[in-house]
Amino acid sequence: MNGNKVPSKSTIILSRVDGDLEVGEHATVKTDAPNQKLTVSGTVFFDGLCTFECSLEAENLEGEDDIIINGDLVIQDYIDIDDGRLTVSGNLTAKKVDVDKSIEVGKDFEAEDVDVGGTLKVKGNTKAQTIDVGGAFEGTGKVKAESIDVGGSIVIHSQIDAEEIDVGGSAHVNGGRIGKVDVGGSFVSTGSLEFETIDVGGMVKLVQDNIGGDVDVGGSCKVEGNLKFKTLDVGGIVEITGKGEGEDIDVGGRVYVGKELQLSGKLDVGGRAEVGEQLSAERIDVGGSLKAKQAKASSNVDVGGSIETTNGTTADTVRIGRRGEVKGAIHAKEVVVEERARVEDVYADKIVLEEKAQARNLYGKNIHLEYKSEVHGEVQYTESLKTEEDVRFAKTPQKVESLSF
Repeated sequence: MNGNKVPSKSTIILSRVDGDLEVGEHATVKTDAPNQKLTVSGTVFFDGLCTFECSLEAENLEGEDDIIINGDLVIQDYIDIDDGRLTVSGNLTAKKVDVDKSIEVGKDFEAEDVDVGGTLKVKGNTKAQTIDVGGAFEGTGKVKAESIDVGGSIVIHSQIDAEEIDVGGSAHVNGGRIGKVDVGGSFVSTGSLEFETIDVGGMVKLVQDNIGGDVDVGGSCKVEGNLKFKTLDVGGIVEITGKGEGEDIDVGGRVYVGKELQLSGKLDVGGRAEVGEQLSAERIDVGGSLKAKQAKASSNVDVGGSIETTNGTTADTVRIGRRGEVKGAIHAKEVVVEERARVEDVYADKIVLEEKAQARNLYGKNIHLEYKSEVHGEVQYTESLKTEEDVRFAKTPQKVESLSF
């Protein structure tokens, strides 16, 4: 060995190096230190593929091509590797890490800032302030970071704790906490997740108990469990097997909730909405059909197709679209049944059956029946009954002193 230089294609045994160490191409470095760790007080420079058959501690690590550390790697300041890969069989600790191609760590990885052009694979836990990966990031253990930016895909097999993740392709985590989720493709969490916002271009899948803020998904959002949120805006399909609770839902396609759905604001669905137990909201607007054990709105219910309930629909105003159908009682201040629509029992202050609409029983203060509308049961009213041509009654309407509904 010439000074602090390891010649190319040589194998050298070192105890300790004061100052910098230069390692040539295809060189192998070993140590006879009792703890099998080589300590370099300065910077380790390498030029070409080299291997350390021991743990390494140095001020900096800088070079070109691949380097293999069969042990732990502790760098006080920075790691800078051009056009190469860093492989560490043990733990890796540094402040700043910049590697062009890939990093693979056999145990834990801790740094302040990590920048990898290709792939990052950590078999232990990962802790950093910022992680920037051009390709793919896979973490077997827990991951804690302020910011994670991945151009391709990310897979975290354990829990994640991050302020934000930005992924161009797909992201798969095993629950934890993420402040801001921004994913271009798909996002999957296989454990309970706490979040502030989720913004995904394609598909979202969550399991167990999830709590967060705004959710914006271009395709589908499926939850095998419960979801508590602020707003849920989905272009396609929403499926929640458990309970849903939030402010507003706006879905272009269909919504399915296995248990109860509680909203302080609106439910706006372009297609079909189905809730296994009670649905409650300020406003319910469904373009297609609505099915629930019970539907309650403090404001209005507007359904273009059909409503099917076991315990009825209750709202301030209920409007059934043209040719729509309602199974279950309706309780409201005002009910409008549009042309050719069919309803069962209606209890309201004001009831309007438009042309050729049909009802089983009507109970109201003021009732207006348009051309060729039909009532197959009874009609009871307290103030007024207005009928147009060819209205059909199964029984003679009765004006009563009061109605209890």
